[in-house]
Amino acid sequence: MTISDPPVRSSRVTAYADARAALDQPLLVPEPVADAADAPAGSLAWLRAAVARFTGDARAHARQRAHAVAELARLDPRELRRAAAGSAVGADDRHTVVRILAEELGLPGPDAVADAVMTVSAGYFGSELTPTQAKAVDEAIASLLARTAQGGGVEDLEFAAQRIGLLVQACDATARLVEHARRSAPDGLPPGGADALLAEVLRHDPPVAALRRRALADVRVGALDLRAGEVVLVDVTAAQQDAPAGGDQADSDIGAHNDPTPLAFGAGPHRCPGQAQALALAAGLLERDDPATQVTEAVARVLDLAVTWTAWDGRPLAVDDRVYTPHKAIRRATDHLVDHLAELEARLAGQEPQPDHWHASATTTPADLAPFTTEDLDEARSRLVRIGRIWADRLEALSDAQLDRSPGQGWPFRLLAAHVAGSLDYYAGAVGRFGAAANPEE
Repeated sequence: MTISDPPVRSSRVTAYADARAALDQPLLVPEPVADAADAPAGSLAWLRAAVARFTGDARAHARQRAHAVAELARLDPRELRRAAAGSAVGADDRHTVVRILAEELGLPGPDAVADAVMTVSAGYFGSELTPTQAKAVDEAIASLLARTAQGGGVEDLEFAAQRIGLLVQACDATARLVEHARRSAPDGLPPGGADALLAEVLRHDPPVAALRRRALADVRVGALDLRAGEVVLVDVTAAQQDAPAGGDQADSDIGAHNDPTPLAFGAGPHRCPGQAQALALAAGLLERDDPATQVTEAVARVLDLAVTWTAWDGRPLAVDDRVYTPHKAIRRATDHLVDHLAELEARLAGQEPQPDHWHASATTTPADLAPFTTEDLDEARSRLVRIGRIWADRLEALSDAQLDRSPGQGWPFRLLAAHVAGSLDYYAGAVGRFGAAANPEE
């Protein structure tokens, strides 16, 4: 279904197929900026003209997007999620998101970067600014340019612009995604955890409800005949409700084969390349709100994979510079839970945590190589669920102050919980899921 609005020479697209056609069409681009060739580097006009987000020229867009993709490749979603899950409660989510990204990118003064980016976001998408606001935005961009540029050449400036654009675009959109998720689940994370909650929110209440595209030339898209300059407004929420069950099998976007919700990140040549990083940050922020659930959900994910491990063929799996087996993954998950629980209790009691002497993953014992039976699975389930519950009970009894300004030396307990959850996912993921297409060499 398409609803036309002739007076403003624009069209609203609500059907999924039409939305995909519009987003996939290279002649339909986000609102290009007016010519700003003479804008001085470090100004808002320069930034909007230099980033891929507002570039209509296909060749320039591909070059600029490649810079952004290269930066994103440096950002491990697992590390972003851990950092967000361990961040202090009370800070503006926008500030937290940008500070984490700045830290992971190695930018000097991450807090100052976050402050500047929040100022820039007020005008980045074209909002009207007062002279005072415009001056503050230009000054903030100049400060960001000084922190992100690696040189003074044209390519260096363009690369710096993509870095700044990446930070600004993550600022509000990721925080809104978290806000919508909290609104959807006011009583905390549902079964399935943060990932399931985010998938549901992206489907029914996306942070970006509409995507604007302007035609660079006359073009036909679905049932629409568009003239150059006309605007198409893609109603993401409505189109998502119209999405085919199981996703669009013709789509090559990451994750879309099984779930059509990434439409909230756009599609086609202007699809947001930072989807994995944004979802990781959002999931971490939601898990931060409930560190107890972080641990119990991580235990549940380990056991979900372990159900398939009775099909293991006895060959150790090489991961990083170690080898893993089902028994070894259970051993390491259990040891990690016990080790850090002992640390937490010692610090709460005002004692020095006892140093651990685990041989850890460097050693593969004869017991690690044993077959993994249904009885082993039952024992692992009883053991891990109980330890996870002890963690949850202890964390739920702590105040935000104790979680964020924890006694003793070491990580704050909120970050400790995030670390434990991440380690459990790592050890279980090293073995993976058997039965579909497990590859012992991977």
